[in-house]
Amino acid sequence: MIIWMVTGYLSAVGIMSIVTFAAYGIDKRRAVNQQKRVPERKLHLFALVGGWPGAWLGQRVFRHKTKKLLFQMVFWLIVTLHIVLIVWSINLWR
Repeated sequence: MIIWMVTGYLSAVGIMSIVTFAAYGIDKRRAVNQQKRVPERKLHLFALVGGWPGAWLGQRVFRHKTKKLLFQMVFWLIVTLHIVLIVWSINLWR
C-alpha cells in the first residue's frame, strides 16, 4: 500500500513538473513577445498539485518570476507545504 502511494505521488510530481516547467517557458516567451500571459494563479496551481520541482526548475532555466516577492512567497509556501506533508506521511507510516 505504501509503495503504491509513494509511486502515485512521485508520478503526479513528475507529470505535473513537466507541465509546470512548460508553462513557465510559455509564459516567459509570451512576456518577451508582449502576448497574453499565463495567469500567476495557474502557475501556482500547477505547483500546488505537484509541479513544484518543475516550477523551481522553470524559474531557474527561464529566469522567470524570480524577482517578484509576493510570487516567490506563495511559491515557497507551496514547497513548504509539500515538504511538511511528505515528512508527516513518513512519520505516520513508521
